[in-house]
Formats: sequence, structure tokens, C-alpha cells
Amino acid sequence: MTSNGTRSIWAIVTVTVVLGFVAPLPGCASVGPIAPVVVSDVKSVAGTWQGVVYEPGSEPDYVELTIREDGSYDLVSRRAIGESRGRGKIVLSGGRLIMEGERGRGVGTAMRNQAGDLVMNIDATLSDNSTLSAKLWRSS
Repeated sequence: MTSNGTRSIWAIVTVTVVLGFVAPLPGCASVGPIAPVVVSDVKSVAGTWQGVVYEPGSEPDYVELTIREDGSYDLVSRRAIGESRGRGKIVLSGGRLIMEGERGRGVGTAMRNQAGDLVMNIDATLSDNSTLSAKLWRSS
């Protein structure tokens, strides 16, 4: 797998949407001011999340993150060149999600926008020390 492929896998984590896929994401157009939400139980964020991963020097990627109640997660990143997958485990610390994956680690912060939608921001460092960020919304 190329280094871009490796980055895409973690981009899924945390995080990582071609802009044409943004339309189906609820609340995406009206994010507005947001307030942090303390996550006290992984079950409260369990489910499927979709969004965009931003990696320096690359086009945004569409990503889907599925979090299970036990804290395990699966990631799928879809790019023009194909699909990448990854998985890992989430633990809570200080109300934030600490994500440990196959290709790196990240920190997820839950936020609530003015419309009341839950948004997750993820910042990650990959095993090659590159960084990425992601913004995800719950899939409906």
C-alpha cells in the first residue's frame, strides 16, 4: 500500500469526503457556532458517522466511521483511486475520545451546533508522523 493509501486508512478515523458527498450530511450547511459536549460513555456516540477528512497537501476524502458500543470502530475512506479500510479502539479520557488505530492515533471531540446536531472533530497523527483532521456528522 502506498503512503497515500496508508494515510487514507487513518483518514477514515479520524479520521477522513469529496466535496460532492457533503450534501447528504445532516447539519453540514448550518454548523454555525458550536459548543463542546463531554462524552461520558462510548455508547452515547455509537453508530455511523460520515464526513470529510482533511490532510495537508491532499484533496478532502469522504469517510465513514462506525463506532460500536464496546468502543471498537471500523473506518472506510472512499477516494477516486479506491477504498481504504481501518479499525481500532476508542477509550474515553476527560470527555474526549482517544482513538488508537492500526496506522496511528487521534483525539475526537464531540460538539453540538446551534441546530442541536452532534458533530465530531478528530485530530490524528499517523504512524509516519503526518497529521490529518476530520469533521463528522451522525449518519441518518
